[in-house]
Amino acid sequence: MPHATTPDGVKLYYEEAGEGTPILFVHEYSGDWRSWEPQMRFFSRKHRCITYSFRGYPGSDVPDNAAMYGQKFAVADALAMLDHLEIAKAHVVGLSQGAFATAHFGRLHADRALSLTLAGVGSGAGRDGHEQFKKDARTAAERIRKEGMARYAHGLTGNPTRSRFKQKDPRGFAEFVQQLSEHPDIGAANTMAEYQGKRPSLYDFEEEFGKLDVPTLIVCGDEDEPCIQSSVWLKTVLPNAGLAMFAKTGHTVNLEEPDAFNREVWNFITLAEAGKWTPGHPVPAGTSLL
Repeated sequence: MPHATTPDGVKLYYEEAGEGTPILFVHEYSGDWRSWEPQMRFFSRKHRCITYSFRGYPGSDVPDNAAMYGQKFAVADALAMLDHLEIAKAHVVGLSQGAFATAHFGRLHADRALSLTLAGVGSGAGRDGHEQFKKDARTAAERIRKEGMARYAHGLTGNPTRSRFKQKDPRGFAEFVQQLSEHPDIGAANTMAEYQGKRPSLYDFEEEFGKLDVPTLIVCGDEDEPCIQSSVWLKTVLPNAGLAMFAKTGHTVNLEEPDAFNREVWNFITLAEAGKWTPGHPVPAGTSLL
């Protein structure tokens, strides 16, 4: 089984397919390396595609020490994957938790990113409700420690941001829940407490994001309500970003609408590689459009 070892000695499981310009896929809290299968099959036709599991997730090491989890480790682990595979630059595609990691990867390591895709980004990141989100995450972590990940996974069947996925694709949703139920309890609890429970708001980095000119695609489902405001905000802050909104779509956009997601990201990457994904020309405040 292929593994990359991080600077602090954690082994991360990964798989890769295809040849060409590399794409690194970074999964959400409720996913793992398997969550990107529709993208691995599609993009590997012309790209070298890598999917991996965060520390604490299936296939990777599961440290007992909670201090070995958190946003800074997620960013460092993405960098460790590229270093292990001797990849100088890659397109980095993240969903939810993985989108947070991808955004900060771009902020800290812009020289290693050909482009950034931020899908389902922003839950709990706004100025309003951020502290409550972190408190709720720490409460959820304790629930996972007591009740186990299988019970947490099946609880997602009633989550409003996942319900459209269940409606559209019951078979795919059942697979998603089953895979989530297989996550190690200690890894899931530590991630929830140390990543979701402690991560800073995206809004705290407005000035730095304003200087990030790497081509960026933001993807959001219009029924992924916790991410809509943050997605629009990022579009206004990042100087070379575009926003794609998918109708009647929830949080797990890459699995819920794989064809639409793949085509959107494909078009973006094609334009970015051609040098044609360029900043727009915003209308100055107070300017008449007539």
